Amino acid sequence: MVAPIRAVIHRFIATLASTPLRTIEIGEELSLTDLVQHFSALSYTRTDLVEKRGEFAVRGGIVDVFLPLADYPVRIDFFGDEIEELSYFDIADQRTTKPVIGKLEIIPCRELLITDAIRNRAEKLKNRFPAAIEVLEKIAQGISVDGMESLIPFLTDEHHTIFDRIDKRAIVIFIDEERIRSRTADLIATNEEFLAASWSSASLGGAAPLPVDSVTYIDWDSIFEELSARGLPHLALNSFGSDLDEASYFTDFTPIEPMRGNVERLCLLLSDGLNQRQTVLFAATGHGMAERYAGIFRDAELPVQLSATLNTIPAKGSIHVFQSTLSHGFASEDGELLFITERDLSGTKVTSKDGARMPTKRKQAIDPLELKSGDFVVHEQHGIGRYVELVQRTVGGVTREYVVIEYAPAKRGQPGDRIFVPTDTLEQVSKYVGGESPAIHRIGGGEWQKAKGRARKAVRQIAGELIRLYAARTSAPGFAFSPDTPWQRELEDAFSYIETPDQLSTIDDVKRDMERPYPMDRIICGDVGYGKTEIAIRAAFKAVQDGKQVAVLVPTTLLVQQHSKTFDERYAGFPIRVAGISRFNTAKESKDILKELEAGSVDVIIGTHRLLSQDVNFKDLGLVIVDEEQRFGVEQKESLKKMRTTVDVLAMSATPIPRTLEMAVTGIREMSTITTPPEERHPILTYVGPADEAQIKAAIHRELLRDGQIFYLHNRVESIDRTALHLKELVPEARIRVAHGQMSEHELEDVILGFWNRDFDILVCTTIVESGLDIPNANTLIVEHAENFGLSQLHQLRGRVGRGRERGYSYFLYPADKPLTEVALDRLKTIATNTELGSGMRVALKDLEIRGAGNLLGGEQSGHIADVGFDLYMRMVGEAVTDYKSGIIESEEVSHECKIELPINAHLSDTYIPGERLRLDLYRRLADVKSDADVQSIQEEMIDRFGALPNEALSLLDVALLRAFAKSHGVREVVLAGKYIRLSPITLAESKQLKLNRLYPSSLYKSQSSTVMVAIPRAGAWSPPVSGGEKLGDTSLLAFARQALTELTS
Repeated sequence: MVAPIRAVIHRFIATLASTPLRTIEIGEELSLTDLVQHFSALSYTRTDLVEKRGEFAVRGGIVDVFLPLADYPVRIDFFGDEIEELSYFDIADQRTTKPVIGKLEIIPCRELLITDAIRNRAEKLKNRFPAAIEVLEKIAQGISVDGMESLIPFLTDEHHTIFDRIDKRAIVIFIDEERIRSRTADLIATNEEFLAASWSSASLGGAAPLPVDSVTYIDWDSIFEELSARGLPHLALNSFGSDLDEASYFTDFTPIEPMRGNVERLCLLLSDGLNQRQTVLFAATGHGMAERYAGIFRDAELPVQLSATLNTIPAKGSIHVFQSTLSHGFASEDGELLFITERDLSGTKVTSKDGARMPTKRKQAIDPLELKSGDFVVHEQHGIGRYVELVQRTVGGVTREYVVIEYAPAKRGQPGDRIFVPTDTLEQVSKYVGGESPAIHRIGGGEWQKAKGRARKAVRQIAGELIRLYAARTSAPGFAFSPDTPWQRELEDAFSYIETPDQLSTIDDVKRDMERPYPMDRIICGDVGYGKTEIAIRAAFKAVQDGKQVAVLVPTTLLVQQHSKTFDERYAGFPIRVAGISRFNTAKESKDILKELEAGSVDVIIGTHRLLSQDVNFKDLGLVIVDEEQRFGVEQKESLKKMRTTVDVLAMSATPIPRTLEMAVTGIREMSTITTPPEERHPILTYVGPADEAQIKAAIHRELLRDGQIFYLHNRVESIDRTALHLKELVPEARIRVAHGQMSEHELEDVILGFWNRDFDILVCTTIVESGLDIPNANTLIVEHAENFGLSQLHQLRGRVGRGRERGYSYFLYPADKPLTEVALDRLKTIATNTELGSGMRVALKDLEIRGAGNLLGGEQSGHIADVGFDLYMRMVGEAVTDYKSGIIESEEVSHECKIELPINAHLSDTYIPGERLRLDLYRRLADVKSDADVQSIQEEMIDRFGALPNEALSLLDVALLRAFAKSHGVREVVLAGKYIRLSPITLAESKQLKLNRLYPSSLYKSQSSTVMVAIPRAGAWSPPVSGGEKLGDTSLLAFARQALTELTS
C-alpha cells in the first residue's frame, strides 16, 4: 500500500470499516421500503430528481440512486418485492443507457452516519456550544449537513488511524522523511486555521464555537508512538541516505519540462541525448503519430528506429520511437536513459479512463419548470400574473390538474382574479424573465394586447435584418471544403480526453457546414471550460488541409498568447505555422508576421480586433473563428457581419443562449450548444460572505498545500500593489506577483507566462483574467468586493478555476461593514446557489432578470422584452422570421391555443410522479408536442423513468396526440358541446359536407364561423364498441374525435 501523509495522519471513526456492505442483484427478494430506509441510514439524500452523487429518488416501484464512487447513477426497478431490473442512466436526460452486470454494492455516502447515539450526542452538545447550535440542531434531527465530519471528534468516542488497519507483518517505509515531517506540521496547522476561520465565519466574527485543536489529525510524534505500540518496523529512504539494504541500487529521475509544442526544442533535446550516449526513447499515442514523429526526426537528420513495442533493452545510438500510453517522460540522473513522451511535447494531460468514446447523439436535457408560489408568469392570452399553485380538480367526474395564476383585481380593494389553466395547454405559460418586477395585468384589460402589439412591431424589424443577412450568405458562392483527410483523424485521435457527446455532435455540425458550397455561419454556445477551443482547433485544421488560411479572433491580448500556445501544442508534429499578433509583439515582429500572412506562409493567425484592420491582408482566407463573440464592440461586429457573406465564420460564446433564443434564430444562423461537462470535472465549491482575513489566509494555505496556485482579484490598479504587500504579510511563504491592463506588454506577458509555468503561487490581478484564461494548476479564486461585479462576470471569473481534475474553490467576498444593495445581494445569492456544472444557463437567465435583456438584441429591444417577457418575445421573433421566409410581410397574431375539452381523466397523479416540478416539466413538454413521434418519445421516457403508465397518464398522452394532430391542421377547438363535438375552424368543400353527413348523420356545418358539429353516435354504432349502449366515453371519445378530424381534413 502506498499512501500520502495526509491519509496516514487522518483519524477516522472506528466503526467505519464495520458498517455492513449491502449488495443487491436482479431477482433478489427485497422490500422497497427496507431499501429506502437503508439509503437514508447510509446518509443518502432523498430528492425528486437524481442529479449528483449521494442522492436517491423513489417513484412508485422505481428507485434511482447515485452511489458515491460510481461513474453513472443506477435505476432499480421492482416488481412487487423482487428486483426486476438494474440499469445505469444518464443524468442529462434521465434515460437508461445499459444494464448493470452482476451485483451492485451499496456503500455509505459519508464517513459520519447519523445514528441514534450521534443524534443524542448532538442534542447534548447544543447546550455546551450554543454558537454551533444551527449545525448541531440539524444533526440532532437526523439531517446530514455539509462539513459535519469536522465534528467527528466531538460526536464519536473511538477513533482509528491507518495503522489500526494494516497487517502486523508490514514494514513501514518513509520516503523523504524530512519533507514528510514538515508537511505533517503544515497540514495540522492549516487544518486548525481553516476550522477556526470557518467557525468564526459561521458565528459571525465571534470565537470558534467548538474547541479547535489537532484532534482530526495525529502529529509526527504520535505516528511513531502508534508504530511502537503495534510493533511495526519502520525504515526511511532519504536523498541523503537510506535505512534499506546497502545492496539496493538507487537512481534519481528528473521530469521532462513541458515543451508546449516546440518541435525544435524536442529535436535538440533528443540530439543532446544521443551525443551523450544515452538510451533515447520516444513514446507516441498511436501508430499514425509514431510514424509522423519518426518522419520529423528523420527530417532533422536524427537516427530513428520505429518499433511497435519494447520487449528488449534498446541499443544506443538512435531514437527508439514506439507506442505507449505513458503520459510523462524523465531522464535518469546517471545519464543512462532519456525517455520522452508525446504528452511532454503537447503539454496536455491524458484522462485516467480508457473508456470508449461516448455516443455522438445529443440528448435533450431534463430541465424542470421551476415555479415557486409568487413567481411572475406570462400567459399568452391573459398577460403577466403570479403563479399560485398546481391543483387537482374533479369536475363532472373528470379529474384534471390545473396551474392557478392570479391577476390584478377588476376593482380596487378586491382580491385578485384567478384563472385555472389546464395543464395540457401549458405551452402558453412561461416564467417571466425581463428585468425589474413587472406590473400585473387585469384579465380582459387592454394593456396586454397593446404591449404585445408594440413588441410584435419591433420584432418584425429584427426578423427582416436576420433574413437579409441569411439571404446574402446563402446566395453567395463559398468554398466547399473536402471531406476529412487521414491527418485530420490523426489529430483527433491525439486528443487527450474523451470527447463529450455534445462536442462530437458539434464537430460533426461544423464539418458538415464547411463542406457546403456556401459560407458557414455557426455559433457554438457552451459554458466556461466545456471544450469549445478543441472544436476550433479541428475546424482550423480542416481548413488548412485545403490550403486555406484561418483567422482566430479573440477579445484580449492574454487570450492571443494562450490560444497561440494551445494551437501550437495540438498541431505539434504537423507542418502548420501558427502565429499570434497582439500588443505583446514588437513593431518589427508584427510587420514580419503580416508579410508572411500575405505571402501565405502563416496558416493560422490568432489576434485581437487588430486582425480586422485595413493593413491585414491574407493570401487565401477560408475560415474566421471568433472567440467570446459577445465581448466585441459594435464596430467589430459590423466588420464580421460583412465577412459572414464571403468566408466561413465560426463564432464561440461562453454566455449560454436560452432555449427560446436558440429556436428563434434556428435556420438563420446555425447554432450548436454544448451542455455536457467534460469527464472528471467537479462543480466548483463557492463561498459568498463577508471578507475575513483568517478565511483568506486559510484558503491560500490549503491551495499551497496541494501545490496549487491562486487567483486573487483586486479590481483597482491604484491599490493593487498595496494589496499584494498585505497578502505577503498574511502568507509570507507565498510567491506573489501582480497583473493589470496598465502594465507594459513585456511586463504583462512575463507575469502571465510565469504564472503558467508555476514560477509563483498567487496572481493578484484585475478582471484582465476574466476571459478564457486556462491555467489548470490554479484552483482557488478569491474575489474582493464581489458586490461590484455583474452576474455573468462573476460566472466567467469562477470559470477560471476547477478546469482540471482538482476541486476548484471560489470565494466571493464583500466588505463586512457595508450594507449590500438589493441588486448586489440578488447577484451574490444567484452565484452562491448556481454552483453545479453547466449552471451558466440559469445564471444567464437570472442576469436577464436582474438587468434586462438589452445587450442580447440591442438596447432598444429591452423595453419590449420587459413588457411581454423573454420567452414570448423570442417566440414572436421566431414566428416573424418564419413569416419572412415564407414571403408573408404582414400577418395577424396567431393564437397558439388549441382547446381540447372532452370529459376524460387525463393527468399525472402525484403517486405516479411525486415531484411537482417534474409533473410541470412533462405537462409543458406534452403541451408543446408537434407530432406523434414527439409523443412516442415522451411515452418511452415516462415508462423508463417512472414505470408502467396508469390509465389517466395514457389518456393524457392520447390528448397530446389529438392536440398535435389538430394544431397541424389549424384546428383550434375540439370541444364537447351536448351531443356534438365542436371542431373549429374547419372549412369544408361541398364534397366534404356530403362526406360529413354520410359518415356522421345529424352533424352540422356552419360555414360563416367555419365550425363543424360532429354528432356523437351511440356506442354500438361506432367501433371500438363500449358495453351498455351508452354514448362514447373516455378514450373511445378521443379515438372518435381523432378519426373525425382525420376524415374531414385529409
